Amino acid sequence: MTAYQDSTPRPPHQVLDGTDIARVITRIAHEIVERAKGAEDVVLLGIHTRGVHLARRLHARLAQITGRDIPLGTLDITMYRDDLRLKPARALEHTEIPSGGIDGKLVVLVDDVLFSGRTIRAALDALNDIGRPRAVQLAVLVDRGHRELPIRADYVGKNLPTSLREAVQVRLSDSDGVDAVLVGDRDYTQRSSQAMAAKPTEPHLPE
Repeated sequence: MTAYQDSTPRPPHQVLDGTDIARVITRIAHEIVERAKGAEDVVLLGIHTRGVHLARRLHARLAQITGRDIPLGTLDITMYRDDLRLKPARALEHTEIPSGGIDGKLVVLVDDVLFSGRTIRAALDALNDIGRPRAVQLAVLVDRGHRELPIRADYVGKNLPTSLREAVQVRLSDSDGVDAVLVGDRDYTQRSSQAMAAKPTEPHLPE
């Protein structure tokens, strides 16, 4: 009986709510201003998809703190991923670079979860085709560990130790209707997604 219970996938549990996420965004904004000495040459680039939503929120906080409109853009890394041939085809998103460009600027990449580091490597490759920033920093909502590449975040909302059997789900009101970060067993998430695929009218947790 115990062995069965141990092997049963655990459902997701919430580790951050909307208030927590708002507090994290505010803290990261203050850290950027402090480290960038006023953020005068900062450019924010959100990585699709949830990184874009987070970058917009960070942009709003920075405007409140500095009184300036920090340049904001978006970055699609689809064609730069090293697993492009291993996963189902996905639609290309829109890369939008602010009119002032990124040359000589401090670019802060914004993403939701830092995991293996491969997404960020793809983002750096994409940046290389766009311009030559003075420096590149990384802001993430969650760092869950298990890095496969020597990449680290400069600004972290929450360090979240996880096992490889777990899945981290970031839900944002912009795309999911609610702000939350959940952690649960990957098998449970996959089974739930497969079950709900047969009932598309019912809400379910994204992977």
